[in-house]
This record gives sequence, C-alpha cells and structure tokens, in this order.
Amino acid sequence: MSWLAAIAAIVAAYLVGSLSFAVIVSRAMGLADPRSYGSGNPGATDVLRSGSRAAALATLALDALKGYVPVVLALVFGARLGLGETTVALVGLAAFVGHLWPVFFRFQGGKGVATAAGVLLALNPWLGAATLATWVIVAAFFRYASLAAIVAAAFAVFYQLLIWGAEPALLAVAPMSVLLVWRHEPNIRKLLAGTESRIGQKAGAGHTAAPAVGSAGHPGGQRHAQGHGHGHARGHGHDHGRQPKKSRR
Repeated sequence: MSWLAAIAAIVAAYLVGSLSFAVIVSRAMGLADPRSYGSGNPGATDVLRSGSRAAALATLALDALKGYVPVVLALVFGARLGLGETTVALVGLAAFVGHLWPVFFRFQGGKGVATAAGVLLALNPWLGAATLATWVIVAAFFRYASLAAIVAAAFAVFYQLLIWGAEPALLAVAPMSVLLVWRHEPNIRKLLAGTESRIGQKAGAGHTAAPAVGSAGHPGGQRHAQGHGHGHARGHGHDHGRQPKKSRR
C-alpha cells in the first residue's frame, strides 16, 4: 500500500502547487492579472510591478509555502506511510511542476523561483539557505531577478553535489534547476539585449517619451521654429526700417 500513498502524496503536492497565488492574490486585492503585463509571468516579481508591495510579499510567501508545506508533511508523516526519501523528493518536484503548469489555471504558470526555494528549504534547510543567499547577492549587485534566479538555480546543483553528494534530494534539485533556467529563456534573451526589467520597475516603465517633433518633422523642431521665427521677425523689421532706393535715370 506504500506505493498508493506515494502516488497520493505526489498528486496532492501537484494540486497544491497548481494554486497560482499571483493570480489569486491580485484578484483578491483588485489588481490587474499579472499575466497581462510585464513578462506575463504569474509570480511575485510581476506582481511587484503592479505597484503593490503587499500583494508581492503575499504572493512570494504563499508560493514558497506551497513548495515547503507538502515536503514537510511528507517528511513528518512519510515514515508511518512507508514513504522514503525518494518519494519526498518527488513530492517537492511535483509541487514545483504544479506551479509551472497549474491544472486550475489552464496550465499557464510561473517560473517557480519561490516554490523551488520552499522545496529546497524543506528538503535541506542549509541547501535552501545557501541558494537563497546566492540569489540575494546576485540580485543586490545587478538588480535583475531573472539573473539571480538563473545563477542560484545553477549553484543549487553545485552545492548539493559538492557538499551532500548524490542524495535522493538531487532527484528534485537537478530537474528544478534545469526547468528554472529553461523557463527563463525569454529573460536570457532580454538580458543579452539589455531590455530586461530590473527589480521594482513598474509595468510600462523604462520607455522614454518620444522627443517633440516640430513642423519640419525632426526632433527639436519647436526650438528650430522658434529660432526661425525670431530670425524672420528681426530680418523683417530691418527691411521695414530701410527706405527703398530711388532708381536713377
């Protein structure tokens, strides 16, 4: 019967992960759907671009908890249900996959950074703390959440293999890291192009207004027209001040 309990735990974790709290919190607080602006990613970073820090913090906490809680429950009750470390790792992976492809939201999910952090903290608090510290350092220096997530995802696998080796937790850590980098592929292109939004940048920000165009059809036309007008007025005044020369016969 342990395999039935394992399947039930994995399915339950996926369903919990499918709760897209970015959308749920935004709707509850009367904000725009985070899938409709910014990168279109239903996560805490895009919710922050709506201008509501409270909504972003709530989204971040709830997304992390939906990765943390299923793993902790599997660890606490797994022994009596016959769940081993491999099943616990798969429970964490299922919660993460649920965030990426949520069954309740037409399989349109986020990138899973907060949920992955919750899973890592539950599987191995030291691994989770080291990965979070990596994210914070990169984000503080470069102000790009996507870059911080990509670097932290790569280092999570490195930390696991270097310090703890090929434990069953690697069954969750490695796939989550690969999927995280893959989900950030559009962000990687934007980073290379220099168009990626920085942390805290509101939706629609970063676009400068077009320069004023004068009647001549080029920037600064207003100043050009003013200068032309003044010059024309001065020239016109001098013409009126001179008497026309009489013709000699």
